[in-house]
Amino acid sequence: MRVVSFMAFLFFVSCSHFTADEQFVFTFPHELKEVSGIQKSQKSDLIYTIEDSGNENRIYALDLNGAIKQSILIADLKNNDWEDLTTDTKGNLYIGDFGNNTNTRKDLAIYQVASSLDSTTSSSTYKVSFYYPEQTDFPPKKKEYFYDCESFFEYNNNFYLFTKNRSKRFDGTTLMYKVPNVPGNHKAVLMGKFKTCGTYSTCAITSAALSPDAKKMVLLSHNKIWLFEEFTGDAFFDGKVSALNLADYTQKEGLCFKDNATIYISDEKTKNIGGNLYQYKIEDLK
Repeated sequence: MRVVSFMAFLFFVSCSHFTADEQFVFTFPHELKEVSGIQKSQKSDLIYTIEDSGNENRIYALDLNGAIKQSILIADLKNNDWEDLTTDTKGNLYIGDFGNNTNTRKDLAIYQVASSLDSTTSSSTYKVSFYYPEQTDFPPKKKEYFYDCESFFEYNNNFYLFTKNRSKRFDGTTLMYKVPNVPGNHKAVLMGKFKTCGTYSTCAITSAALSPDAKKMVLLSHNKIWLFEEFTGDAFFDGKVSALNLADYTQKEGLCFKDNATIYISDEKTKNIGGNLYQYKIEDLK
């Protein structure tokens, strides 16, 4: 009787992790323990991914079974703190090396990687360096830890970055900055502010994505997404916003669009929870 009850409990736990609006796609291979960014290939169903600081300077391409089809060493780069991955309309990939937990970095950068990743070794095409003009102290006061970032996308030859607020008095504010997609060192332009909610563990922004038709923008936390629609141009925060719950709480770090109606979300594995890629229909979350 105890064995049957225990097995029933395991069955309940394993099934209850997934919700009606969440579709499991695959589990990441065991060697990818800290997936920090994902991006769907524009030419195939492959999912590109990277890991953050302390891991190799590689881009991995996985099929929809979670098998690594390519492991590409970006030979000329160091993984200082790779936090997100995005693409442009030509299919070029961009690595966001702008993780800044302690708000002390002065070497924030975005790297373009060629759209053709057919070999086991590649290199960056060019580097976009940037700085936040509002930050004058490194680090600033703990109540002004606004300058970590794990989220960006490319739109109309510009990058849009969304900061991860680590301030002592966290109030959910994320800052949106704009940086031109041009080699060189640039002053990031503050485009707006948005307040998510008031608890760091559930309201800090970990990824962002723009739909292929540029009509939907989404921000991710560990158990929510914020959906922006009906905006004009790049005034994303002026659009209609919906806060959508993802039901389960895991360390969600990666977000990208599969198509205009569907998103992929990845989470890191913590003990026996997470380490998966999920698919959501946006309409099912509303």
